[in-house]
Amino acid sequence: MVRQKIQIKKIDNLTAGQVTFSKRRRGLFKKAQELSTLCDADIGLIVFSATGKLFEYSGSSMMQLIEKHKIHSERDMDNPEQLQSSNLQCQKKTYGMLSKEFLEKNRELRQIKGEELQGLGLEELMKLEKLVEGGIGRVMKMKGDKFMKEISSLKKKEAQLQEENSQLKQQSEARLSQNATEPGHSANSITNCPSFVYGDHQDYNDSDTSLKLGLPFPY
Repeated sequence: MVRQKIQIKKIDNLTAGQVTFSKRRRGLFKKAQELSTLCDADIGLIVFSATGKLFEYSGSSMMQLIEKHKIHSERDMDNPEQLQSSNLQCQKKTYGMLSKEFLEKNRELRQIKGEELQGLGLEELMKLEKLVEGGIGRVMKMKGDKFMKEISSLKKKEAQLQEENSQLKQQSEARLSQNATEPGHSANSITNCPSFVYGDHQDYNDSDTSLKLGLPFPY
C-alpha cells in the first residue's frame, strides 16, 4: 500500500490538531536528542502550543544555551557587513521559497481547471479527481444552503402577505357592515315605497279580475 503524502497546512479540527501537535513534538524532541548525542551538538528547543503551554528540550543547560545565543547575536551586530550579508542570503532564500510555492500553487490551479494534465500519472490524476470532487461537494452544499435560505425568506414573505390580506378583508367586511346599519341603507327602507305604487298595483289586480269574470272593464 502506497503511503499518501500529507498536505502541509493548518489543521482546522481542534482535536486532530492537538493529537498531531503531541506526536510531532515528541518526534521533534527525539530527533534533537539523537542529534545532540550523535554529534555532540548543543541543541535547545522552545515550543509554545496553541494554548500557550511551554515545552522545551536542551542537551545541556537551557540558560547557558540562551546566553551563548545572546553573545553570538551581539557579535553579529558588531560586524554590520556580515549581518547584512546574512540578511541578504536569508531574503534570497525566502524569495526562492515563495517563488517556488507560487509556481506550484499556480500549476495546481491550472490542473484543477483541467489544464496541463499530460504529465500527471494515474495516482496524481486520482488525487486531483478527489480534490475536484471535494470542491464540487462544498460548492453544492453552499448552493443548497443558499436555496434553503431563499425558500425560507419567500415563505416569510408569503405569510406576511397573507396576514395583510386577512386584515384588509376584515376591514372591508367591517365597512360593509357599518354602511348597512346607517339610515337610508337599511332593508326596511326598501319596503317603504310610495303609495301610488301600491295603488297602481291594486288597479292592475282589479282590471285583471274583471277580465277573468267577463265583466265590463271598469273606468
